[in-house]
Amino acid sequence: MKLALRRQGPSKFQQASDGSMTLLDHVRELRNRLFIASLGLVAGLIVGFVLSQWVFHLLEAPYCDLPSSIATRADGTQYCDWVVLNVTDTLILRLKIALWVGLIVGSPVWLYQLWAFIAPGLHRHERKWAYVFVAIAAPLFIGGGVLAYFVVGHSLAFIMEAGVLGEATKLEVSSYIGFVTNMILIFGVAFEFPLILLMLNFTGVVSAKKLLGWWRIVVFLSFAFAAIATPDPGPFGMTLLALCMVVLYLIATGVAALNDKRRGRGQELYAGLDDDTISPLEDERVPVGASDPIEAPTPIDAPTPVTKPRPLDGRFDDMT
Repeated sequence: MKLALRRQGPSKFQQASDGSMTLLDHVRELRNRLFIASLGLVAGLIVGFVLSQWVFHLLEAPYCDLPSSIATRADGTQYCDWVVLNVTDTLILRLKIALWVGLIVGSPVWLYQLWAFIAPGLHRHERKWAYVFVAIAAPLFIGGGVLAYFVVGHSLAFIMEAGVLGEATKLEVSSYIGFVTNMILIFGVAFEFPLILLMLNFTGVVSAKKLLGWWRIVVFLSFAFAAIATPDPGPFGMTLLALCMVVLYLIATGVAALNDKRRGRGQELYAGLDDDTISPLEDERVPVGASDPIEAPTPIDAPTPVTKPRPLDGRFDDMT
């Protein structure tokens, strides 16, 4: 017995890429993908709520390593002591940590839904480079977050002891967690700086030679950004972030140089010439003689009179 195979039509990706999908279908697809992305966020939020206690213990480790944060109970056991100002601070803090963890845990779902919606509008080579840049952006952000955690662990005691009290004291739990998360976010975003330079180079906007010529500006902007954006007022975190950004800039410039060499940029006919260089073509000087005589203008005939149009009653009947 032969089974008749049902012919399948084009997929939604093919319909969106070739322009055959209607506007209503696009709206329906957006609705479905937003619903699936929200389910991924809810699932990630549940997982984040379960892991929030472990994440909090990980974030509080630099503070709990300080001797001033250790308190002793009546039974002789020691614990990490915090200052809590409001009744709901600890619960709200746990929900915030669960939200951050949920965004990270559910990122494969909502990022895929976002990518599946915008990918049909891109060319094949644009999708390929998008995969490459996303694969590089994630490790860079993680590296920036790890560096921020390292900075907090080594500069927290200096920040507290350099104040007017002159010694480390107990901290308010919400402000401390906000300080650490802001450090991780800023360091992670700063580590994406070389990707912007590579995108400019791969799209042909700037060359590696021009990127290398900006080194003075890049060094100045790196230190200025680190001084303004870093929540850490100490010199350790600012200097370390600025130096890392400069190193990443040099690495991006090296990758851009390899890309220019692969594409043959800088080997054009006039690539080595300055804009003010005189053309190497021979200068053929031709003497200027007397110009040819100009003929006298010929008269133009007078225009013929235009006949007066007939009235409308004579040109149209009742039907027209």
